[in-house]
Amino acid sequence: MTEPKPNAEPSPDTAAAPQTEAGAPEVGREGAPERDVHSVIEALAAENAQMKDKVLRTLAEMENLRRRTEKEVADARTYATTNFARDILTVADNMRRAMETLGEEARAAAEGAYKGLVEGIELTERDLLKTLERHGIRKIEPKGEKFDPNLHQAMFEIPDPSVPNGTVREVMQAGFVIGDRVLRPALVGVAKGGPKAAGEPQVDRQA
Repeated sequence: MTEPKPNAEPSPDTAAAPQTEAGAPEVGREGAPERDVHSVIEALAAENAQMKDKVLRTLAEMENLRRRTEKEVADARTYATTNFARDILTVADNMRRAMETLGEEARAAAEGAYKGLVEGIELTERDLLKTLERHGIRKIEPKGEKFDPNLHQAMFEIPDPSVPNGTVREVMQAGFVIGDRVLRPALVGVAKGGPKAAGEPQVDRQA
């Protein structure tokens, strides 16, 4: 019977397995692939958020551009005739001056051809104003209204304690607006000496 050798070398399988402190083989780094997946997911999520932000910004810019374009087109339609309208106002002014020159009594007493002429001038003036209104041009005659420096230009003051201070008492020349803009301010005389109106504006006086 052969006795085992006391100094026998360990088998190759036993020598290949590293030992832990407890004598068990060391476990490999199984958590590393999972951490790599999490990193990729986080990077993709960040990229997605960045792309979403860019898309939202682009959409907002496009919407702002659309609104600006629509406003510019609307303004072009409304105010394209501004220069032409200013020239036409001269015609309207001359017709009004012609009627004022005749006087109310002369117009009331007119007969025959003279009466037809007066009525023709009045009719032409009314048609002209209606035509201007169809194109967004409106006449303003603020007599008796509160002075508005955005629409009126004060030429002089009229002492009148019977009405609130700043009331338009006389209109020397009618004003016109086109859309929301003043085409020509009304030239007015403003009352002074009466009770102060609520929120009374500063009157721009010109000699």
